[in-house]
Amino acid sequence: MTTTGTAAYEAIRAHHRALGDGLTERANAVFRAAVDGRPHEPAVADFVAYVGEEILPHAAAEEKTIYPAVVARTHLGNLIGEMITEHASLSMSAARLATLTDGVAAAEQAQEIAELFGSHAAKENDVLLPALIADGTVDLAELLGQMHRNLEPAAPASQGNGADPQAAVLTLLLQATGALARAGAADLACRIAASAWATVHESRPDLATKVTTALHGLTRRVDGAAPEESAHHCDCGHEAADLELDVRELRPAQRHEAIFHAYIDLAPGTGFVLVNDHDPKPLRYQFEAQCAGDYSWDYLEAGPKVWRVRVGRTLA
Repeated sequence: MTTTGTAAYEAIRAHHRALGDGLTERANAVFRAAVDGRPHEPAVADFVAYVGEEILPHAAAEEKTIYPAVVARTHLGNLIGEMITEHASLSMSAARLATLTDGVAAAEQAQEIAELFGSHAAKENDVLLPALIADGTVDLAELLGQMHRNLEPAAPASQGNGADPQAAVLTLLLQATGALARAGAADLACRIAASAWATVHESRPDLATKVTTALHGLTRRVDGAAPEESAHHCDCGHEAADLELDVRELRPAQRHEAIFHAYIDLAPGTGFVLVNDHDPKPLRYQFEAQCAGDYSWDYLEAGPKVWRVRVGRTLA
């Protein structure tokens, strides 16, 4: 290992340690708020923002630099697949954290996220990076430089320097929706965010994940049911005939995909009963943005531990 390679390796390890310490510090803040009986929402907001602004961009940069090098030069391709799945789990777990109204549950979720990142970073430190170094053909310092360039804030598209204008515009849009929600227009903010998700979810799943995370936070500011959303306990007989889609055992990153696939497979006039462990209101906004006029949404059970919603495809 060259001196430059050694320095790069230690720099990456140090950054992982700093990110982990940041998560642990914020998880402890959520825990202290819960134990003291104080509102936990500010600590949760800080935790989720840290994941979105620090952890997820770092993960995306790794997927563009470190991970392709590992796949190309080692036999750790399966592990890379697991690492990418863990990135998605970090995002969706943070999104779920933003929906939790119980302080103790929020503290437990924050701790789980911090522990997941710790074990994830350990695999990178102890398995992936040493495998690249052992290969002998990888310039780890150059990969680190590429990661830093990927982490640089996107510049305006007019500069023509290869920046990601879609990501930059989306970041500004999400900042605007946050301001709208704080100003009392949370429902409008959610609809705008969901429309952005519908625009990018096929072409840019990375940006779609970022929107979904933000949408979970925005929906917490919506009072009651969203406009045109049915919140009654349905007694129309659908429940006996409809199949159930229980997503509670799925990884958070897999849930929305499974639900939309189930909806696409529906014949007109049929439906399924979605079973979830939290209010799927963010998903409701996404359905409205993607399938307006073509779906129905009826709450059958609304918590506190289980939510059951009949999702149907309307007659053509």
